[in-house]
Amino acid sequence: MTVLVIGEALVDVVQRPGREPEPHAGGSPFNVAVGLARLDVPTALAAQIGPDRYGDGLRWHLADSDVTLLELEPVPERTSTAAATLADDGSATYEFDLTWDPTGLPDPAEVDAVHVGSLGTALEPGATLVADLVLAADVIGVPVSYDPNVRLAVEPDPEVWRRVFEAIAPHASIIKMSDEDAAALFPGEEPADLARRLAADHGIVAITCGGDGAVIATAGAFASVPPADVRVVDTIGAGDSFMAAMLAWCATYDWPAADELDATELTDLAMYASSAAAITCSRPGADPPHTRDLTP
Repeated sequence: MTVLVIGEALVDVVQRPGREPEPHAGGSPFNVAVGLARLDVPTALAAQIGPDRYGDGLRWHLADSDVTLLELEPVPERTSTAAATLADDGSATYEFDLTWDPTGLPDPAEVDAVHVGSLGTALEPGATLVADLVLAADVIGVPVSYDPNVRLAVEPDPEVWRRVFEAIAPHASIIKMSDEDAAALFPGEEPADLARRLAADHGIVAITCGGDGAVIATAGAFASVPPADVRVVDTIGAGDSFMAAMLAWCATYDWPAADELDATELTDLAMYASSAAAITCSRPGADPPHTRDLTP
């Protein structure tokens, strides 16, 4: 059962107070792919990676986590980067230098599920190809998951992100977003109310709320889970680990339809995903857990 993840792969150059910059493999789709593979889900990542030192590091990281890399043409001159500056509480702000202009994407008919999100869904010209692939996957019955992962530092107009959401969400059966994404896309709505509203039309919807835990909903069920108790090193990649663990849980149960899940099962799903995110928060950079880390 292979999951195809599509989107940006980049290097997070992390600047911690009082330290030298530290490069870490990153990019939301990249992190989701690594997180999935580490949770024993066969995973392929379709991405553009440059022929440079950073690119070699990304390829090694993928291979080390057993992710199949599908390198997209054209090959960029240099690997994309994100300069991440950490605050004292471990939260990060980003400045990006990236390329997303693939000339083609893999066939969704050859995989069991597709995940898209973040800059890969918003930056043209590649975004149009991603939207077309999502539609094609939906038409043939391949499950699609979506994490908008809004990055206003790259595309500052929230209306662009709202249009992307309106184009992709109708074809996605699993949607995850952060409370910051929710505030940008749906200002003024409380996460619990928003999750319930979106789930009426979009299957399983989860919203992570940082120190307030997470909410998750379907059209017929709702659950709220508290945050895991963890010493936060930084929050880089935590949302991606939550997304990957959601998908791994769903893959384990053969991609259940939203109406097959009750509140107890939603709680189990959200707790599993929250545990994965908490482990990532306890480590520097986007370093998602393996299955053994989540097994008592």
